[in-house]
Amino acid sequence: MLLTACAGTGAATRTPIAEADGEEGRPVVIARSYTLESRVLKETRRINVYLPPGYSEGQARLPVLYLLDGGVHEDFPHIVGIAQLASLNHAMGEMIVVGIEGTDRKRDFTHPSSDPVDLKELPTSGGSAAFREFLARELKPWVEARYRTTGASALIGESLAGLFVVETFLRQPELFERYIAVSPSLWWDNQSLAKESAARLRAHPEGPRSLFLSIGNEGGTMQEGVDALVGALKAHAPAGLRWHYEPMPGELHSTIYHPAAFRAVRLLFPVSQAEASGGP
Repeated sequence: MLLTACAGTGAATRTPIAEADGEEGRPVVIARSYTLESRVLKETRRINVYLPPGYSEGQARLPVLYLLDGGVHEDFPHIVGIAQLASLNHAMGEMIVVGIEGTDRKRDFTHPSSDPVDLKELPTSGGSAAFREFLARELKPWVEARYRTTGASALIGESLAGLFVVETFLRQPELFERYIAVSPSLWWDNQSLAKESAARLRAHPEGPRSLFLSIGNEGGTMQEGVDALVGALKAHAPAGLRWHYEPMPGELHSTIYHPAAFRAVRLLFPVSQAEASGGP
């Protein structure tokens, strides 16, 4: 499957129209799609990779944004659309986007729960540790071997994927340098992750790291879990952590991801001086 980009570099750019395209037209390709055999997960995973226009002709090394729910029928197209703004109008720094297509997100993004209701409603849950091992031992080395990267990486996800982002940030913070959690499902397991966040943060290693956290107008245990995490961050943020909390009360759970992702990516991937001036 081809997903690569025919993106221009500005409003003045015009692509000649080929008469031979015919009535059926031709594909618009924005990325490339691969399969990766995972020994950790004992299954085949589809990985979608977006490279900025000009990557193949240049020598620059770029940070990597790892996208959970990263299939072409999931969040890959609209997050890549945000990433493309880096080359279209220099709204943010350029990056590689690696989308991880879901197979069983209820399994991959949840830690084990002791709540009988959770276990009844999500019977395959509890596989987040294995999925994190897949990221660390298989996917990240695969990406680093194939592409020119700076070695810096970010993890982004919403809802259950946001829960996984927060869990990774708290329990294995060194795996990524930048974390983006949108409306994370911190209600899971009676908010156990939020409740342990203060202790986790007190034990965090020092070092440069970033966290963007947002939630829509959701209330209930969703909001309670996020409030507990924000309280822990205010009291116990480790040295070197740059964190930003931006609630979006005008958005619902179903509408928050795109506006929050735009704010987060723009904040955590600042444009370089050369990019701001339109340079390479």
